Amino acid sequence: MQNKKVVVALGHSAFGKTFPEQQESIKNAAVAIADLVEAKYQVVITHSNAPQVGMIHTAMTEYSRLDKEQTVAPMSICSAMSQGYIGYDLQNAIRTELLQRGIYKTVSTIITQVRVDTFDPAFHNPTKVIGRIMSEEEAKEEEQKGNYVIPVADGFRRIIAAPKPIDIYEIDAIRALLDAGQVVIACGGGGIPVLEQGTKLKGASAVIEKDLVSAKMAELLNADTLLLLTGVDRVFLNFGSDNETPLETVTLEEAKNYMNEGHFAAGSMQPKVEAAIKFVSTNPEHTAIISHLDKARSAIKGKTGTHFVK
Repeated sequence: MQNKKVVVALGHSAFGKTFPEQQESIKNAAVAIADLVEAKYQVVITHSNAPQVGMIHTAMTEYSRLDKEQTVAPMSICSAMSQGYIGYDLQNAIRTELLQRGIYKTVSTIITQVRVDTFDPAFHNPTKVIGRIMSEEEAKEEEQKGNYVIPVADGFRRIIAAPKPIDIYEIDAIRALLDAGQVVIACGGGGIPVLEQGTKLKGASAVIEKDLVSAKMAELLNADTLLLLTGVDRVFLNFGSDNETPLETVTLEEAKNYMNEGHFAAGSMQPKVEAAIKFVSTNPEHTAIISHLDKARSAIKGKTGTHFVK
């Protein structure tokens, strides 16, 4: 019998805001992943890339301002860079943790492209804020290029679309490495959003919600479990209030109702719950779990976390 497959989505809590912070923070993530490998799970990892992709975009934009011969790096390139350097740190931390436990297993990072729809409504209603603070003059220049900007304190910032993921181009490579017994890191930061133009894939000026890509990858791999690791033990109703209520086991119908009632904050818990609903909807045998990064093993054994079932 094959070991069970789990797709692990690492949230912001697994990473710091600077290079040194990231290298320190991912040690906890490496422990959580090693716990699952030690428990004989086949593991695929996705991860957030904010604020890392924002730092890269800001740095590349500033470089183009200092050297007029250099063009501004498109978001697709910034996403690829973030996948590479986050994957580099993460796979090394996981490798070290596994070796310290006497486990010899290759850890690989795949630069992953995710197909989005040219006609996705998100391209006409961008919501993701990126990059540095700009002056009014710089903001007007961005708008002349066809980009969107939004006023913020002390100036303006650019906003980009967050389209839905349709397909993952490297899914066969991810599956092959997983079947070969490797730990795989893929779809970092939601993957690189691309548009099909004949035989060519063109990078889109967008970012994809990491949790939704995690659900898509788990579906395509026919994983047993989608494990969304974050900074809280469970999902709560009325989070942060005097009457907050932790959720242990939630049906899809209940989860949908709670979402419609506005219990989950957009940009934090809402996409996680949405991803859980999407994944469990594809197969009655599937389970999605939202739990704390430090409690991955306990969560997957049913001892903690919020478990979504059909």
